[in-house]
Amino acid sequence: MSGELATLLTGRYIELKMQPLSFTEFCSGLPEQMNSSSIKERFDYYMENGGFPYTLQLAGRSREIGEYLNGVYSSILLKDIVGRLKVSDVDTLERIIRFLIHNTGSQTSPANIANTLTSSGNKVDQKTVSKYLRGLCDSLLFYEVPRCNIKGKQFLTTQNKYYPVDTGLRRLLIKTTERDAGHLLENIVFLELMRRSDKVYTGQIDSQEIDFITECGSNTAYYQVALTTLDEETLSRELAPLQKVHDSYPKYLLTLDTVFRTADYSGIKKLNVIDWLTGKE
Repeated sequence: MSGELATLLTGRYIELKMQPLSFTEFCSGLPEQMNSSSIKERFDYYMENGGFPYTLQLAGRSREIGEYLNGVYSSILLKDIVGRLKVSDVDTLERIIRFLIHNTGSQTSPANIANTLTSSGNKVDQKTVSKYLRGLCDSLLFYEVPRCNIKGKQFLTTQNKYYPVDTGLRRLLIKTTERDAGHLLENIVFLELMRRSDKVYTGQIDSQEIDFITECGSNTAYYQVALTTLDEETLSRELAPLQKVHDSYPKYLLTLDTVFRTADYSGIKKLNVIDWLTGKE
């Protein structure tokens, strides 16, 4: 795991952070028979199957993609996390993984997870959950995103977010529905921001939440993510926390809207996610 390598090789290594393919990279590697599909169809395919490179070789073969993803997941789980942490209760570890995937983009804590699993009949203590969470993040199966109080300019110690390294894992581990599309979209945006920025965290301002704040050098930016904001009530809700931030840094609202795909709300720029991912905006 990354932490162990750093300990063993202090002063003698360079860490290169690798991720599954971005959407642009994914599109550039699609087989010819899929190049005639629309950009939205390619994005839907990417959102469902994720960006692990070998999925491109299996394009269109859903069962084989599932088997491949299961192999990747099993290797990380059994050879990395279970072996290194000497996990004896693999069932509890997998329950925690499924909890995190079900709650992608939601604030949570070891105490929340422990209480939820215990109430469902799988008793586990907070210390064990914390240990497993560290293992999941050290193995890069999940990313932990810290929470920052924007007005107080300080990081908070509880209720962070967790995002899986690839959206294909959601399809593999839990039954997905159309209602999950918002979680998947937010996950894809987070991973792209990780590629483009030095730091990514989530923001708290009063009782409201800003999905992502990024830092790249001396530059800061704010992002809200929603499937659609064509409904006035949804638009108002998504804009509200950004409107409370009174600085000159850029603020973005990313959606999948194709009607009114761009707009400017007093300096808050609305962009289409696919355009943003492919560099058209």
